[in-house]
Amino acid sequence: MRFSFGLIMIAGTLLTSASSHAQTFDPRYPVCMHVYSGANGGGGEWYDCSFTSLPQCRATASGRSAICDINPYYPVHAPASYHSRKPRGR
Repeated sequence: MRFSFGLIMIAGTLLTSASSHAQTFDPRYPVCMHVYSGANGGGGEWYDCSFTSLPQCRATASGRSAICDINPYYPVHAPASYHSRKPRGR
C-alpha cells in the first residue's frame, strides 16, 4: 500500500510540475508583444499577438515591461488566394 501511494505521489508531482505550453502566438497577426510581469507583478509573462505593425505594438508597450517581436507563426510567404476567372465568351 505504501509503495503504490508513493508511486502515485511521485507521478502526480511530475505531472503537475511539467508545464503545458499551448500555442501562444496568434497566426493572424504579424507582431506580438511579450509582456513581463515579473515576481513583483505576480502575473508571470505572456504574449499578446494582436498587432498589425511594430510601431503600433511599440506604442502600446511604451512604459511597460514589454518588448515587441515579429510573430514566428505568421505566414509571411503564404500563397495569395486568387479567384479563378472563367474566360469570357465572345
